[in-house]
Amino acid sequence: MAHRTSVLIVDDHEVVRNGIRSYLETNPDFQVVGEAASGEEALALVSELIPDIVLLDLIMPGTDGIETTRRVKQISPRTQVVVLTSYHEDVHIFPALKAGAISYILKDMKMDKLVDVLHRAVQGEVTLHPRVAARVLQNLRGDNEEQPLFTELTERELDVLKLIANGLTNNQIAEKLVISENTVKGHVSNILSKLHLADRTQVAVYAWQQGIVQRNEAAE
Repeated sequence: MAHRTSVLIVDDHEVVRNGIRSYLETNPDFQVVGEAASGEEALALVSELIPDIVLLDLIMPGTDGIETTRRVKQISPRTQVVVLTSYHEDVHIFPALKAGAISYILKDMKMDKLVDVLHRAVQGEVTLHPRVAARVLQNLRGDNEEQPLFTELTERELDVLKLIANGLTNNQIAEKLVISENTVKGHVSNILSKLHLADRTQVAVYAWQQGIVQRNEAAE
């Protein structure tokens, strides 16, 4: 039997947890291994269950979603944190991404799209809600006065960087550039090393920040 992606749902609203659980339980790819109504509960369950994905609300009583994200990644670096929230203000977006969330999506998302986001997260692929990506572009681009590190990247690495920022998977990048997926993985590793970044989420944010990807490119 194929591995089922284990998901921990963290939201202080029972109706939200029940709705997501009910939908995911109809999909054989996922197994909801637990629910939590607070950050403290979530951290205890992460320690016990080591889930593949924590689907996390940001605004909760007690430990908020940003601190919960940071501590989840400390407890279980392999666990991917997908933020599912109603908030798309800068004060929430950037700290959540810096804390280690791989994706930032809004609660107006349809369930089938949520499933796609979870599939991508477990493969290490980034998803930013378009409104969130726009905020990243508007607020981060040009703020860094240091010498842009992307000048150290090769032309092919820049190509890969742009495609990561546009949300493509390694397999999709390989097809688009007509190279092997292993070669793509090598490029991604080199990009992370050269830019001193930890993961693909940071690569995507960096590309928007530096203006390497423009809004019209993202729509292609």
